[in-house]
Amino acid sequence: MGSSGDVRVVCLGEAMVVLRPEGDQSLAAATTLRRSVGGAEANVAGALAALGVRTAWVSRLGQDPFGDVVTEDLIARDVDVEAERDPERPTGLYLKEPAPGGSRMHYYRAGSAAAAMDADLLDRPEVARVLATAEVVHTSGITLGILEEGSALVARLLALRDELGFRLSVDLNWRPALWAGRGIAPLLDLLRAADVVLLGADEARAALGVHTPEDLRELLGERPRLVLKADSHAAGEHDPDGRTTQVSALRVDVVEPVGAGDGFAAGYLAALVDGAGPVGRLRQGHLVAAGVLAVAGDHATPPPEDVRSRLLECSEDDWAATRVSAAGIDSPALANREVAR
Repeated sequence: MGSSGDVRVVCLGEAMVVLRPEGDQSLAAATTLRRSVGGAEANVAGALAALGVRTAWVSRLGQDPFGDVVTEDLIARDVDVEAERDPERPTGLYLKEPAPGGSRMHYYRAGSAAAAMDADLLDRPEVARVLATAEVVHTSGITLGILEEGSALVARLLALRDELGFRLSVDLNWRPALWAGRGIAPLLDLLRAADVVLLGADEARAALGVHTPEDLRELLGERPRLVLKADSHAAGEHDPDGRTTQVSALRVDVVEPVGAGDGFAAGYLAALVDGAGPVGRLRQGHLVAAGVLAVAGDHATPPPEDVRSRLLECSEDDWAATRVSAAGIDSPALANREVAR
């Protein structure tokens, strides 16, 4: 499983089977549903692998057909799958229903195998092996939100970060339903302990009560690099030492917003481990996110490497003139390609 060489990024979190009607049918009217695989960390893992970064996905799945679907899907996308199989608990499921501006989600994840992730998962020999070579471990607020009370998964993850030296990336991925009736102190602790925090300004305001870089820095402390996305307009990288880089988002003919944040995370992290500078990291985040926005699914195949290279290195004017749609990428930076697929 996976490409040759050591695993460079580990994604830790839930995956679910996704069912959605064809076209714009409602769930009540549909007699046929299309099946795919979703879940924040699984989406990130698949996109990282597609970008040429050897990636492992670590989680728990039910010993059921949907668990097989998730495993086969991620392996086919060149991801190393290190998932414990649970004979008692099911694989999570969600349904997508067409709605104005995107989709309405119906989740069936309570009591899932992934919700029972605990510290012992990270000490399984096959998981310890991929953590030992990882440069980055990526997880999200969703992972913390689904864990059952008493789970020591995050405490063990932080201990292993200090022991092994990988960078911890956390995407806020705010889901209010997961925190209803609960305090967010554990979420704040995780964000403060991270090396990279990815978050949108709107979700930061909703979850944390603040959304400016200055207020987030005061709230989250001096450790994390903050990657703050301002809706569809721009993203900024804010280092603890005060350095700030801002890159405008690409123009996109949006089909479906679900999964775009995971695409941004994957593009950003792939550029990070490949040694790109802040502009390259943010541009690649925008580029992969744009590809997801332009399709109906939760993930999309990133552009070929030569296309990415031209767009990551092009002038600001050419970047601003670039447009992404379901047909591909139209950009003056791609001089010998009218539309890059």
